[in-house]
Amino acid sequence: MPAIVLIGAQWGDEGKGKATDILAGQVQWVVRYQGGNNAGHTVVLPDGQDFALHLIPSGILTPGLRNVIGNGVVVDPGVLLDELSGLEARGVDTSNLMISADAHLIMPYHVAIDKVTERFLGKAKIGTTGRGIGPAYQDKVARVGVRVADVLDEKILRQKVEAALDLKNQMLVKVYNRRALDVDEVVDTVLQHGRRFAERIADTRLLLNKALENDETVLLEGSQGTLLDVDHGTYPFVTSSNPTAGGAAVGSGIGPNKITRVIGILKAYTTRVGSGPFPTELLDAMGEHLRKAGGEVGVTTGRPRRCGWFDAVIGRYAVRVNGITDFFLTKLDVLSGLENVPICVGYEVDGKRVDDMPMTQTDVHHALPVYEELPGWFEDLSACRTFDDLPANARAYVQRIEELTGAPVSAIGVGPGRDQTITRDV
Repeated sequence: MPAIVLIGAQWGDEGKGKATDILAGQVQWVVRYQGGNNAGHTVVLPDGQDFALHLIPSGILTPGLRNVIGNGVVVDPGVLLDELSGLEARGVDTSNLMISADAHLIMPYHVAIDKVTERFLGKAKIGTTGRGIGPAYQDKVARVGVRVADVLDEKILRQKVEAALDLKNQMLVKVYNRRALDVDEVVDTVLQHGRRFAERIADTRLLLNKALENDETVLLEGSQGTLLDVDHGTYPFVTSSNPTAGGAAVGSGIGPNKITRVIGILKAYTTRVGSGPFPTELLDAMGEHLRKAGGEVGVTTGRPRRCGWFDAVIGRYAVRVNGITDFFLTKLDVLSGLENVPICVGYEVDGKRVDDMPMTQTDVHHALPVYEELPGWFEDLSACRTFDDLPANARAYVQRIEELTGAPVSAIGVGPGRDQTITRDV
């Protein structure tokens, strides 16, 4: 049986939580394979309950599913425990959540450095969430990180914290004029947190591969999106990990030959949070309309999202770098009521037409959208349950996205609810 990857095909916030929640009924495992609590998924259940998840896989809301925080994730222990407590207080069974022993921990000094560094950069800031994700990944790559398994070995944990603070306290005090962190306080806090999730720590690579051998299906859930990938995104305005489909194998310990389907989540328009280029961004009343109609506020940060028209250049790029087999198109209902709906079909860079992502950072920043206008529709889509239920112009819009991106649309979201989804055979 396959492993399925669910990947954001834009700058994140495409609606991956809803897609994971819908697919959860067809799989036995859901794995979060990268990122940290700098991203969030919103899931609305049939009974109207609204859940905002930041670190725990969306499959936690489906009884009986086994959920994994994979080795590619960076885990803030305090945030993890708060999220578990919040779910349990609302009656959600969290006993089926496991955490990879090899996932890295976000330490208090990571959060401190993230916040002061971003302030220090001023206008050149990247737009991070200030939650320590970048510094935690830096330590991971520098081979001085603290892993989840280290909470089971106080001696190793203390050695790592002492070594880290030798340097990081110098930075905090002498460069940023902040208070030094105490080794004992950091170690004690992490150990206290660790005792509360120690029974969840597992060799998740082994568990997932055994599951596949036993004909169980694994859903690999990415956070953020393709254009925020540290290798393939709009660098340097990216996250510190690999949300793209290739990162799913690395961040879970599942071999790439086990992945048989890659579902790209696309919003019917485009949004992004934080700094960086955004060719189709609307800085006018229409941008504000999309923001309000789509409820475009970051799940984790509360920051208003920047909004713009659908960008087919990005869609084609996402298909290419992820090997996307089909798309889940979300929030088509938000576009109802518009006389015309533009789609960006290419860019103009320094007077020249380009149809693919520009190669240099300067060209990406200078890219101007080339639009094709499609007729809009005024009907309410929220009750549509088949493709034929959609107005003709809405169907034409979906079909044009398929033509421009090169991948079929297998599902369409027409509202926030789990049941407000159209599925198609593609």
